[in-house]
Amino acid sequence: MRCPFCGHDDTQVKDSRSTEDGIAIRRRRVCSACTQRFTTVERVQLRELSVTKADGRRVPFDRDKLARSIRVALRKRPVPEERQEQLVNGLVRQLEASGEHEVSSHRIGQLAMDALREVDGVAYVRFTSVYRDFREVEAFSKILADMKPIPGETDAPSPDDSQETP
Repeated sequence: MRCPFCGHDDTQVKDSRSTEDGIAIRRRRVCSACTQRFTTVERVQLRELSVTKADGRRVPFDRDKLARSIRVALRKRPVPEERQEQLVNGLVRQLEASGEHEVSSHRIGQLAMDALREVDGVAYVRFTSVYRDFREVEAFSKILADMKPIPGETDAPSPDDSQETP
């Protein structure tokens, strides 16, 4: 493994641990040249996936791009980092388990929207607004009207809750 600090090829593994979900191995490494420490993560990749874009281009699937999109949607939301990682891992497993070598970007987006809708309604609306390229306020109104309340989320107070007592 090449050192990210000095580029030296000789690094040593000092510690290896499985992640909490057992999907990856986290390795702590040290460079023999500059003595800097860094961490690498190894994940099992069942198959090489390619993504078919809306314009017909085919590009390699990028797990990190999916993870960034999910993290942006969940930014400043009460969803722990571990849950976000589980969400991304689950999406990747779904895609790999489908048996297809090519997956449309539309399918990936739909799976991500469905998963986010279950986790956090605000993140779902954020992701959907970018994914579907909302340009008008009416698009937001429509998606909000179509949303069913998710169990556990707080609803707005009912009119009965705001009545004053005489």
